Amino acid sequence: MSLEVKEKTQVRVVFLGAAGVGKTALISRFLQDSFEPKHRRTVEELHSKEYDIGGMKVTVEILDTSGSYSFPAMRKLSIQSSDAFALVYAVDDPESLEAVKSLRDEILEIKEDKFTPIVVVGNKVDREEERQVSAEDVLATVEMDWNNSYLEASAKDNANVVEVFKELLQQVNLPSRLSPALRRRRETFPKDTDFRPPMNKTNSCILS
Repeated sequence: MSLEVKEKTQVRVVFLGAAGVGKTALISRFLQDSFEPKHRRTVEELHSKEYDIGGMKVTVEILDTSGSYSFPAMRKLSIQSSDAFALVYAVDDPESLEAVKSLRDEILEIKEDKFTPIVVVGNKVDREEERQVSAEDVLATVEMDWNNSYLEASAKDNANVVEVFKELLQQVNLPSRLSPALRRRRETFPKDTDFRPPMNKTNSCILS
């Protein structure tokens, strides 16, 4: 096997959650730094970007899924084929948090691994006056009971969006997978790097 093939790797992260919680908005804000206030129904969309991490070429695939429960087979396939998961709910929609709980159970059942990388995202913190879900309660459940990561974000205000992706990729532990020599960098990757892709239309950027 050539060196080039060895250095090429791929990671897939999937965004799951009820309809209208802002999965597509978070992805669009991260990839294009744009925000579309009008909700557009998603069936399934796969975005792919290539990054350079310490000289290694890494393809990061971001799967945007439907919030509808009419596609159980498609959702199961999405879970089976992905490495890390962002479970998104809206802070003004308690029912969307219940959907996150069900999705987490489904992921653990399908992956059969309680250490599967999962980040729970409370989106729409810009709607603080309409908040119906307590951040403290969710934090206690997610980090203490589930042993997963938790972040609140706003695609509209571009708050904590990049941090969501950093946390996902940190959990996948890309440097260790790429090279044993990079393991010592785990504590600083990707927290101390600017992960935002460039504003031009190229498909690669430098992470280190």
